[in-house]
Amino acid sequence: MVDVRRSFTVACPLDRVVAYLADFSRAKEWDPGTRECDRTDGPAGAPVVQGARWHNVSEFRGRRTELTYRLDVKEPDRLVFVGTNKTASSTDDLTFRADGEGATRITYHAHIRFKGIARLADPFLRREFERLGDEITRTMPRAVLAHCGS
Repeated sequence: MVDVRRSFTVACPLDRVVAYLADFSRAKEWDPGTRECDRTDGPAGAPVVQGARWHNVSEFRGRRTELTYRLDVKEPDRLVFVGTNKTASSTDDLTFRADGEGATRITYHAHIRFKGIARLADPFLRREFERLGDEITRTMPRAVLAHCGS
């Protein structure tokens, strides 16, 4: 099991940050590993509700992997996406709080649980996931700020 947690502040109001990040198809804008992410439960641009689903293609250490993500929690200050395939389960838990006038503190918590024989790779992959977590602290704020027009 791998856990990565990062926190950072963006100069954008909380409601706009949550609205932007609730559409997981935008992960290709802020997640350095995501190559494709398409909504599968309705047309692009449809309102994002709890239970919405996406097909995600990521590249990790030169290999492509596909997961089906579902929005399990959608609250004004929290989003939880759970992605699964036959070898792993990945949870992206994002929490938000207002941090001064017009700013939002984002805490990004990724939890990856490998299944079956893939669990043996866990210790070797931890460092790579930590590196991706460090990248998120640059890529997610940049994407959020571009969305907010800052």
